[in-house]
Amino acid sequence: MAKITNIYAITSIIIIGGLLQGFDISSLSAILSTSPFKKHYGSPDANSQAGITASISGGSFLGCLFAFTLIDRLGRKPLLQIGSVIFVIGAIICTASVDVAMLIVGRLICGFAVGIFTSVGPTYLAEIAPRHIRGRLISLQQWSITWGALTMYYISFGVSFTRTNATFQIPWAVQILPAGVMFVLLFFLPRSPRWLASKDRLDEALQVLAELHGGGDSSAPLVQAEFLEIKEAMELNSAMGHIQWSELADPKNFQRISVGVFVHIWTQLSGNNALLYYITYIFQMAGLTGNIKLTAASIQYVINVVMTLPAILFVDNIGRRPALLFGSVMMMTWLYATAGLLKVYGYGIPGGLDGQPVVTWVVHGAASKAVISSTYLLVATYSTTWAPISWVYPAEIYPLRFRGKAVSVATSANWIFGFAISYFTPPAFQNLAWKTFLIFGTFNVAAGLHAYFFFPETKGKSLEGRMSPHPLHSLLTKLLDIDELFAKGVKAWRSTSHATDRLGELVQTIEQHGIKSEGEV
Repeated sequence: MAKITNIYAITSIIIIGGLLQGFDISSLSAILSTSPFKKHYGSPDANSQAGITASISGGSFLGCLFAFTLIDRLGRKPLLQIGSVIFVIGAIICTASVDVAMLIVGRLICGFAVGIFTSVGPTYLAEIAPRHIRGRLISLQQWSITWGALTMYYISFGVSFTRTNATFQIPWAVQILPAGVMFVLLFFLPRSPRWLASKDRLDEALQVLAELHGGGDSSAPLVQAEFLEIKEAMELNSAMGHIQWSELADPKNFQRISVGVFVHIWTQLSGNNALLYYITYIFQMAGLTGNIKLTAASIQYVINVVMTLPAILFVDNIGRRPALLFGSVMMMTWLYATAGLLKVYGYGIPGGLDGQPVVTWVVHGAASKAVISSTYLLVATYSTTWAPISWVYPAEIYPLRFRGKAVSVATSANWIFGFAISYFTPPAFQNLAWKTFLIFGTFNVAAGLHAYFFFPETKGKSLEGRMSPHPLHSLLTKLLDIDELFAKGVKAWRSTSHATDRLGELVQTIEQHGIKSEGEV
């Protein structure tokens, strides 16, 4: 069977999972407030709306746990294909749903698939990507999410003028097509070379590396260097025996596991995802109504797409830490500004606005424009900083030995907190009003402090562990890669000073001394 080996073509197929996640974000944002939706599902109250919205996050959490148990057994590619089939089933149930309970079941199933996509996809990309563009490729996962959100919002907005059940049935049915396309195209993708090596299929691993990074030449220095690293990592893993659950809870791995988990937790607690789900309510608070409200909300998704581009282009130059720290400070600023504007210039609406119980606080005039601007700036900041890096960071900080499982655990934290935030936000708007933004702003303060003290820089570093002593590359044992960065306890704020290129040194060694046989210098 023909194989797709262009790294960007492979990435474009893998990130279809992100596209499907984005579809969910904006479809509900455009659909929840429409008359056909309210009529068909019996005008769901704030708690019911929260349950509908949060159900996909709950399903995604379960999907991550499913991926945890099978990612190392089945491999990355087959698991993604399973996710594609599950998503199609969920989308069909959503489209055919006759009540809230059936809709929630369908969204749980779709979410289960999204959990697989978001835990397995970044792992696969990290394991096939050249290290100098690893951040860029994984950041494309977030870009696909933003494109999915933008595309589905305008589809939902367009069909809303039908004033029929097509308002919500067409958007949910459309999701079936990309999931089916992803399933088929995955047949043409190579297996992860690192997964192949973990199954002692070293010849296949070398061949895949050659196709991906050497133009088919298995003797290319870069291919040989990467193969040697992977092979030695496999030897170390073999000596340690099968991976045990206890290793993930080992105090020696605590910082490593925790920062991967918390980059997802802080991403959800930043408030941006919750506000995207319920953006139409926020603009109702700002005094917008009807089509003006929906058009203003669509600008959010345009900003989301456009402002993810700087992260894709520069994340491998600027690094992870500067973006995370800058993002926390600026998101805190926009959220506190929104809370202040609503408190000072707004007023309460007992019982809710225009029959919408969630909107209990309104602001008008110049202050409303400032609230809308702050919301736009929040999305712009998030899209450039925490959003893409939350996918990059966990996929690159874990060793091959437990990378698949650890990424699944980290991503599950994203979804369980996404579930909580999605469920919490409508009642929060209803009962806390402007204070909701104050809470999210304070979370960003905590996120910034945590990132400064505990999140080391990982840009450009090799995924594999420290090399064993060897007469031709013993100098490489002194260089810091991601494994040693954590093992040596380098202070996070000093980690940028250790930006050595260990794999590059090994490539030079192979070029100077030649290759005796595959993987030996």
